[in-house]
Parts: sequence; structure tokens; C-alpha cells
Amino acid sequence: QVHLVESGGGLVQAGGSLRLSCAASGNIVRINRMGWYRQAPGKRRESVATITGDGSTDYADSVQGRFTISRDNAKNTVYLEMNSLKPEDTAVYYCNAQLIERRTVYTTTTTIRNEYWGQGTQVTVSS
Repeated sequence: QVHLVESGGGLVQAGGSLRLSCAASGNIVRINRMGWYRQAPGKRRESVATITGDGSTDYADSVQGRFTISRDNAKNTVYLEMNSLKPEDTAVYYCNAQLIERRTVYTTTTTIRNEYWGQGTQVTVSS
């Protein structure tokens, strides 16, 4: 089993900055892709930014140039630096990890691909 724990959300004025963190723990063999998604009230969850194990990144058009995603592979942690925040960035932000984990059943250990989500952290940007 793997757990994702997010931190760093909060209330900020428009134009301000926040930094989100998400740490993965458990029987992790390798994390392939990590990312941040967000869901505003009444809207569908959308991708904000993703990063692969070799550091390739992808951003939503709405955050390009303002947000920066990074990861520390040694700590199984992904970060989202958010600058020039706008009221429309207000949402619950979720961390996502696509990974390979180790499972042991009795005396047999196998590796499986799996995907996990964090519990979400609220980001509110006031105008």
C-alpha cells in the first residue's frame, strides 16, 4: 500500500504565491509519473501539471509560465510552485502518482503497477 500526503495549501491574495508538496510513502519500487490536478466547485477535475521520472513536464495552458512542477526522486516527493495566483486558481488540488509497488502475499512478492491520489489540499485565492 502507498500513501500520498499533501501539504502547503491555504488562502492567498491574488498575485501571491504558494508551494504545494506531496510525499509518497510505502512499498514503492519506482514512481513513473507524478502530477497535480485540481477541482473547483461545480467543475470537473483537471490536470494542472505532470512530471515524469526523467523530469519531463507538462502544464495546462492556464498555468503555463506561472506554475512550476518539480520532484525529488530520493524523497518520492513532488512540488508545485504557484506564482502570480489568480482567483480562478481556487480549487482543491490533488496529488497523483503512477507507480510500481511491491506486494507480498504470504511468501510471494510481486510488483504491480498502480495509481494513487492524495486527499486534496484547498487553495483559495482572494481578489
